[in-house]
Amino acid sequence: MINPLSSFLGMFSHDIAVDLGTANTLVLVRGRGIVIDEPSVVAIDRVSKRILAIGAEAKRMVGRTPSAIVAVRPMRDGVISDFGVTEKMLQHFIRSVHDSGGIGITKPRVVIGIPSGATEVEKRAVNDAALAAGARAAYLIEEPMAAAIGARLPVMDPAGSMIVDIGGGTTEVAVIALGGIVVSTSVRAAGDAMDQAIISYARQVHNMLIGERTAEQVKIDAGSAYPLDEESTVELRGRDLATGLPKSVDLSTVEVRDALSPVINEIVRTVRATIEITPPELVADLMMRGIAMAGGGSLLRGLDRRIAVETRFPVYVAESPLWAVVRGCGEALEETETLQKVQALVASRRPPR
Repeated sequence: MINPLSSFLGMFSHDIAVDLGTANTLVLVRGRGIVIDEPSVVAIDRVSKRILAIGAEAKRMVGRTPSAIVAVRPMRDGVISDFGVTEKMLQHFIRSVHDSGGIGITKPRVVIGIPSGATEVEKRAVNDAALAAGARAAYLIEEPMAAAIGARLPVMDPAGSMIVDIGGGTTEVAVIALGGIVVSTSVRAAGDAMDQAIISYARQVHNMLIGERTAEQVKIDAGSAYPLDEESTVELRGRDLATGLPKSVDLSTVEVRDALSPVINEIVRTVRATIEITPPELVADLMMRGIAMAGGGSLLRGLDRRIAVETRFPVYVAESPLWAVVRGCGEALEETETLQKVQALVASRRPPR
């Protein structure tokens, strides 16, 4: 239940919505829109444990730091892996908004998106981190629901809507009707797994060692999930595992697609498995409305077409898919009734076995 005092104090503060993602953290301030879009990376001094950089500055240090500095990602597979660092990161982002004049005279309410399969312990960790970071009150909303709201799907209709949210750590698939999640599935096959698949391919096929940043760039430049009209090549640079010397090879989009295929196949299987357990009446709705895709992973070329071929449903990518979850969290802030409903849903749902 939302405290009336909290609602009154909300008149004197600009509440915020947070998409606490594995790859990026986005912050939306009510009335101002998205004000922060930074990588979820923190640079720490190994000896003093002092935080040296957060966000884009810290990401630039990945793979390039001296032994005394380590660049870590406190979020893994969509959940908190390092509570202390996550708290500091949230604190930094909330203070950044506050210092720029984005928050009023009182502490803000914070709405945070969490994976649909989060355990009670993981939910508590996110809630505690937000409160410790300076929030007056913290509310949790499941990411598939937030993504569906942010993608402008009619989630309150009795007819079904389907969302596939492909983030950095997890892919969330859900069928939504009457403001609730009817069926949902979460799988740890997403952006990070794609990067690791490219790293493994370079090692096994080309006997090269490449870093995460290089793999991510290859995924963006040459990644695809369906044959392209015009195939191309990209230069891959790394270290030769045999000689230890620098090595460069031309990697075709066909090779990158082969490297990504295990992860893509897992995502497709998850979508099909979710459809198989969806009530028949809702499946009929989905055949008409199609499947909406959100999250950074949905931008992989040809992925929408691949899912459409495999499921025989129309598939489309939502507008500004990277911002869908934080937009949905922001919409929940605007509607107290919606916020109360999603809070009740999060509290009542148990992670799938």
